[in-house]
Amino acid sequence: MSEAVLIVDDDPVQRRLLEAMVQRFGYRALLAEGGDAAAHLLTGPDAAKVDCVVLDLVMPDLDGLGVLARMREAGCDVPVIVQTAHGGIDNVVSAMRAGAADFVVKPAKPERLQVSLRNALSARRLAGELQRLKRRHDGTLTLADIITRSPAMRPVLRAAEKAAGSAIAVLIEGESGVGKELIARAIHGSGARRAKPFVAVNCGALPENLIESILFGHEKGAFTGATEKHTGKFVEADGGTLFLDEVGELPPPAQVKLLRALQEGEVEPVGARKPVKVDVRIVSATNRDLIADVKAGRFREDLFYRLHVFPVSVPPLRQRAEDIPELARHFLARIAAEEGKRVHALSAQALALLAGFRWPGNVRQLENAIFRAVVLADGEELGVKEFPQIAALAGVDAAQPLIEPSPAMAAALPERCEKPAAELTMPSLALTDPRGEVRPLDELERETIRFAIAHYRGQMSEVARRLGIGRSTLYRKLEGLGLDGDVSEIKENAAAD
Repeated sequence: MSEAVLIVDDDPVQRRLLEAMVQRFGYRALLAEGGDAAAHLLTGPDAAKVDCVVLDLVMPDLDGLGVLARMREAGCDVPVIVQTAHGGIDNVVSAMRAGAADFVVKPAKPERLQVSLRNALSARRLAGELQRLKRRHDGTLTLADIITRSPAMRPVLRAAEKAAGSAIAVLIEGESGVGKELIARAIHGSGARRAKPFVAVNCGALPENLIESILFGHEKGAFTGATEKHTGKFVEADGGTLFLDEVGELPPPAQVKLLRALQEGEVEPVGARKPVKVDVRIVSATNRDLIADVKAGRFREDLFYRLHVFPVSVPPLRQRAEDIPELARHFLARIAAEEGKRVHALSAQALALLAGFRWPGNVRQLENAIFRAVVLADGEELGVKEFPQIAALAGVDAAQPLIEPSPAMAAALPERCEKPAAELTMPSLALTDPRGEVRPLDELERETIRFAIAHYRGQMSEVARRLGIGRSTLYRKLEGLGLDGDVSEIKENAAAD
């Protein structure tokens, strides 16, 4: 989904002009007719998801400085670009002191506004990533830090919120790379134990002969090589949360010992004379079908029911494609800063490519793809050519220019791409003919309009709006390009699809 820009201006002409600019830049435009309406949208009980604000300073009800004051009082950190017809230094100073991120003079030039929006959004994403990383390091990551706009994630977050308010054992299920550890950390950081340790253990990476020592600890001299006393992960997590990642990989002997520790609330370090009491909240995760493993005898049934008290199932990334653009932008902000690259944005074509891919490796694969693209990038924007492997798997020629997708097309793309990745083809518009010559403009316009009518299933008002022209202009173009006789056929084909 595109980032949302709230346009606040009491002049309807200015609102329409800014709306057209913002949509042309690839963002989603929200409109407010005055300061009071904007303040309600930003700070009210039903606050909209807004990524940036373009705010007029002079308005009859609540002026721009008043909106900034209300935002500051409510703790709203959305970046604001103020605009006014009066470009005096006093207005600039007042706006910046009130918390504005940038300042433009009306009428705003498209190039100036585009740069301002891009910089403000990039700075916000980077600041958010830095805060998120700090909270993750401190163990105070919360459910609000999870980046998602997908309806498929709402029940996950609701269940995680319920679990955070209790000490109940949680089992997080999902494919590899979907972010199970992130959910576990957010549950811990949103609960009463957030000030206590969060200790993560990858059960699949534990050497079989050292599992008991790593989990429960050992005394000095308990076995060959035990030159020092080791407390173990359970004792490290005392009072906090122990996260058992890939718990289904534990071998049967370790399952027995884990079950006893959960039942008794105490662990017995190797070589110790008496057990040690521990107060640990257990959150476990698996990418396996544990019920099938129980039936096959690979996992203990009694341990399964100890862990499977409150299951939380995280859907794969291909089922929450609305999250792909947002995740990609956040990864881009962090990785570009880490790599010292001046890459600020992803092109609309690149976002459409990423949104249409099925991501068998889930969020981890998307992050790695962005990392590789940032390393490959020579400019300030990531395009299709920076994702050669994804383009190849999706059946897209990275060197062939793609038609600029509309916001509706980009939003609809994930639902339209249920084919396997190898069979996926992206809507494209060839800019050259077979001889390598640039095609005439009327041919490109004819093909674009035909595609738009088919894409919006003959809804001519929507076609005109998305093409950025009036309905009467659209019909004049249909007649001038000789398409007026084809419209019925296009509509019938769209309806048949």
